[in-house]
Amino acid sequence: MMLLHNILIILAVLLLTPILVGLILGLDRKLTARCQSRKGPPILQPFFDLFKLFGKEVVISNRWQIFCSYMYLISAQLSIVLLFLGSDLLLILFVQAGCTVFLVIGAMSVPSPYSQIGAHRELLQVLAYEPLLILVIIGIYMTTGSFMVDAIFALDRPLVYDLPLMIIVLGYVLTIKLRKSPFDISSSHHAHQEIVRGVHTEFSGNNLGIIELAHWYEIGVILSLSMLFWATSIWGALIIILLAFLLEIIVDNISARMTWSWMLFHVWLVGFTLATINLVWLYMR
Repeated sequence: MMLLHNILIILAVLLLTPILVGLILGLDRKLTARCQSRKGPPILQPFFDLFKLFGKEVVISNRWQIFCSYMYLISAQLSIVLLFLGSDLLLILFVQAGCTVFLVIGAMSVPSPYSQIGAHRELLQVLAYEPLLILVIIGIYMTTGSFMVDAIFALDRPLVYDLPLMIIVLGYVLTIKLRKSPFDISSSHHAHQEIVRGVHTEFSGNNLGIIELAHWYEIGVILSLSMLFWATSIWGALIIILLAFLLEIIVDNISARMTWSWMLFHVWLVGFTLATINLVWLYMR
C-alpha cells in the first residue's frame, strides 16, 4: 500500500510540476510586459516555446551535450521527487547541486567562448547560493531537530515564525534560479545578455528543450522549499509563493543586471548576515 502511495506521489509530482511552473512563468511574462506598458505573450507561451524546441532539428557538437542534458533533467526530477517523499534535506540539496554540475559540464564540453564564459558564471552562481541553502537547512534542523522534510509537517506552527529571515535568504536563491535581474549573469531570458545565451549557447533543439524542462523542475524545488515555511496551511503556503512571485517580478523590473563580483559580495553579505542573525536568535531563545 505504501509503495502504491509513493508511486502515485512520484507520478503526480513529475506531471504537475512542469505544468504549474510553466503557468507561473507564463504569468510572469504577462505581468512583466504589463509593467513595461506592453501586452505581452499569452500565458501559455512557455509551453509553446518548449514544444517548439522539441520539434526542431537536433544539432550537437559532441555526445557529452546529450548525456549532460538528460542527466540534468533526471537530477532535477529526482530532487523534487525526494522533497515530496519527505526525504532528507541534505540529500535533496546534494542532488539539486548535481543538476547544475551536469549543465556546466555540458556547456564546457564545447570550445565556444560564449558557452565557456556562461559555464564559469553558472559556477559562480552556485558558489553564491549553495552556502545560503545550507544555512537555511541548518535553521530548519535547529527548529525541527531533524533534516527530514516530514519533521516540518509535524510542527504545530508554521516554520516561518522561527525562521522569518530565512525566507528572505531563500528569496536570493529564487532570484538566481529564476535568472532574474540583478542576478541573471550566466544566462538570461531577456535580450540584454551580452554573452548571447551564456551557458545555453551551444545547446539547441530537443537538448535545449530538455534543459529548459529541467530548469522548470529546479524552480519547482525552490518554490516547494518556500512553501515548507508555512506547511501547516495550504493557504499560508500559497500566500508565501504569491508574495515571493510578485516580489521577484518587481525586483526584476526595477533592477539592472550586475557583475558576478557584485553578485557574490551582495548575496554573501546580506544572505550570510540575515541567516546568522536568525540562527543566533534560535540558539539564544
